[in-house]
Amino acid sequence: METSREFWHRWAESLRRYQLQDVAASLLEATSPLALIGAQALYFSGGFVKNDQLTALATMLEDESEARAFASFLTQTGSNQ
Repeated sequence: METSREFWHRWAESLRRYQLQDVAASLLEATSPLALIGAQALYFSGGFVKNDQLTALATMLEDESEARAFASFLTQTGSNQ
């Protein structure tokens, strides 16, 4: 399985396509206590649907420093556009 950082460019590009990068970054920073619940829901859904990206997303949400790093990545790459 790839680490979550290997998916960051793909995730950021998808969010940018729908102009959601700022919203996603804000949610990642503001809702960090709820991110653990989201990660657990993604792990639970992994029993029904196996997907490396969902597992990587859950891993990223579970680690608060990774979630904040991804939020920072989103805002930095968004300002370069």
